[in-house]
Amino acid sequence: MIKVLMVCLGNICRSPLAEGILQSKVDSTKIVVDSAGTAAYHVGNLPDERAIEVARNYGINITGQSARKFTVIDFDTFDFIYAMDDSNYQNILSLARNSRDEEKVQLILKVSNSTEKLNVPDPYYGGKGGFENVYKMLDEACTIISKKL
Repeated sequence: MIKVLMVCLGNICRSPLAEGILQSKVDSTKIVVDSAGTAAYHVGNLPDERAIEVARNYGINITGQSARKFTVIDFDTFDFIYAMDDSNYQNILSLARNSRDEEKVQLILKVSNSTEKLNVPDPYYGGKGGFENVYKMLDEACTIISKKL
């Protein structure tokens, strides 16, 4: 069983979308997808309503997710850890115990050659358009990831 973790800051916008998108593209009997945040701002909360709405517009239900904080144990649990931006990438690496942990972590947009910008923008303080833009970026990256898995 392959295990993939998507990580953003609060685990209510970007990483829940990435989790839902990748789950929709893989065989759930072979690949497990989860998400977490590097900060504990929203632990236990559902994804942001705007993320839920954008996902729903594409036929994906993310209402079963609950925000949680990334922990060192995640390095033992997951084979691949995708950070949404450089800040969260650095926060994850700061918890790495060794090079094996570090090798599991990468920026999610690094899988796609379609953009030079490697940070998925945080849509939290913007409108619905920001969530739509993030969805499209993550959908492209998750399509590539699903083919590699």
